[in-house]
Amino acid sequence: MDLLEYQAKELFHRVGIPILPSQPIANLSEIKHLQIPYPVVLKSQVRSGGRGRAGGIRFVENTIDAIAAAQAIFSLAILGEYPEVILAEARYDTQSEFFLSVLLDYQLQRPVLLGSTRGGIEVETLLKNIEKVVVDGDFSPFYARRLATKMGLKGALIPTVSSIIEKMYQIFVEKDLDWIEINPLAVSPTGEVMALDGKIAVNDAALFRHEDLVALLTPQKSESSLISLREVEAKSFSVIEASQKDGKIAMISNGWGLTLTTWDLFVNQKVNPACAWILNEQEGLTALGEQLTIALKQAMKLTHLRVILVNVLGDANTSEAVAQVVADCCQPYLNGVNNLREDRLPRPTGTNAIDRQRGRQSQGYSVPFKELPPLVVRLVGGNFEPIKESLCDLPIDWVEDLEEAIAKTISLITPQKK
Repeated sequence: MDLLEYQAKELFHRVGIPILPSQPIANLSEIKHLQIPYPVVLKSQVRSGGRGRAGGIRFVENTIDAIAAAQAIFSLAILGEYPEVILAEARYDTQSEFFLSVLLDYQLQRPVLLGSTRGGIEVETLLKNIEKVVVDGDFSPFYARRLATKMGLKGALIPTVSSIIEKMYQIFVEKDLDWIEINPLAVSPTGEVMALDGKIAVNDAALFRHEDLVALLTPQKSESSLISLREVEAKSFSVIEASQKDGKIAMISNGWGLTLTTWDLFVNQKVNPACAWILNEQEGLTALGEQLTIALKQAMKLTHLRVILVNVLGDANTSEAVAQVVADCCQPYLNGVNNLREDRLPRPTGTNAIDRQRGRQSQGYSVPFKELPPLVVRLVGGNFEPIKESLCDLPIDWVEDLEEAIAKTISLITPQKK
C-alpha cells in the first residue's frame, strides 16, 4: 500500500528528515484558516505520478488565489484518481535537486540504495545519472557515505546527505517497507537540504505489526472523509463505513492490513465499498468465529447491499472454522430452499452462484433469494468441501485468489448485458 505524500512526511518528521511547514487540507473552508504564511504551494495528494504536469501542483500568493487553486485541484482527476486531501506547504528556495531511494531488490534479495544529483520530474535524465549501492551485509553508515560519494557530492553535502540516507534506511527497516523515496531532496543556495516530496510503499503483509501506520492510513471521522471508524458492540472488532451511501459491497476481513488492501483494490477498480468489518485475529479462533457470526448477521440485515465479501486469511484450521460459520449463518436460508424445493425438479447446476440461481428461477423455484445477498468467500487452505457441497443451492462463490475474489464481487454488482 502506497502512502500519500503528507503521510510519508509524517514518518520523515519522526526520524528527523527535514521537511517544510505544511498543513493537510480536506475542504475549501480550511484554506481560510491556513497556518502557513504566503506564498505557499498546494499539492494534490494522489498516489499516481505526474501530478505536476497534470496541474495538481499550484503556487499561490494569497487566500483568494488559494481557494480558487484548491477548488481546481479537488476537481482534477490524475490518472482517474481524485484527491481527498490537498497539502499546503511553504515554498523553498531551491538551487539543485537530488533523488534518493531505498528499496528491496527481489532479484538480489537485498536492500539497495539509489541516488542521483538530477532529481525532479525529468525521469529519463534522472535514470541516466543514477547510482546504486547494494547493502550486502549489516547496514552501517559506510553504505550511505559510499552512495553520496558515488553521486559526486563534495564537502559538507556528503555527511548531510549521508545522514538522510541513514534515516531513510531506518524507516525502511523498522516499518517493513518495500521502498522509500525522496524526490526531490532540494538543496538551497546555502547548502541546506529539504525533502520536498516523499513516497513510501508499505509491505501489506507486515502492516499488522505497525499500529502507527494503521493509524496513519485510517481516515478520521469527519464529513469530508471517505470512510469513518467506529467500534461495534464491544466485541473487539471494528467497522469502516463509507460516508457516501451508494456502496453495494460489504467486506469482512481479519486484520487492518488485509482490510485496507482489499478496500484499495476496489477503489482502484472505480468501485466504492459500503462498509467493512475488521475482525480481531489476536483473540483466538473461537473469538474470531464469534466476531464473524455477528458481522455476517449484521451485513445480511442491510437491505442496500448487493454482495458480501468474506476475505479471511489464516491457516487450515482458520479456513475450516470460517467456512463453518458461513454455513451456520446461511442455514436459515438453506432451510427455506429445501422447504420450497419440489423433489421432481432436477438439482440446479452451474459454474457459479449466479448461474445456479438463474437455473433455479428457470426451473420454477419460488425461493426469495433476495433475502440473502450473494456471498463471495475467499479462503486459502483447509478441507471444507462437504460444507461447500451442502451450501451449493445458495448464491455463494468460494475462491482462493484475492484478485479473483475482487473480480467476482464486482461482477455481482455489475448489470448484466442483454
